[in-house]
Amino acid sequence: MRERRARRERLRAREFDALVAGAGGRLLHAATLLTAEPPGAAPEAERLLVLALARTRADWARLRGEDPYHHARRELAARYALSLRRHRRSRGGLLGVLPPRERLVLVLRLFEGVGEEQTAAALGLPVERVACCWSAARRPC
Repeated sequence: MRERRARRERLRAREFDALVAGAGGRLLHAATLLTAEPPGAAPEAERLLVLALARTRADWARLRGEDPYHHARRELAARYALSLRRHRRSRGGLLGVLPPRERLVLVLRLFEGVGEEQTAAALGLPVERVACCWSAARRPC
């Protein structure tokens, strides 16, 4: 029994390592866009990613058919949403001129390709508000 459990845990660890190896860069890029830190010097983005991956690893056994990348991305967005107060000031970066919530909507919609309804549900916002952020960002300046 212990041997079977240990084997199952080793398999989960290898699967998680594969997720991090395959999607870690993309998730870090998304976190960097969210925190509006310049690439290469993004300690807040790295912290957000570590928290999201730690939560994903903790939930690994319960994912049961759910895409682990989507779970990690959802955790990243949730961690960022919880820490919005820290990200009010612009630190430069590509999306630094936008308010934090708009950055979150744009990263989920543009970079990650998440639909309006899914983004609204993940953020606890009405679909109209997500659509408003989305259309305002797409207008030429």
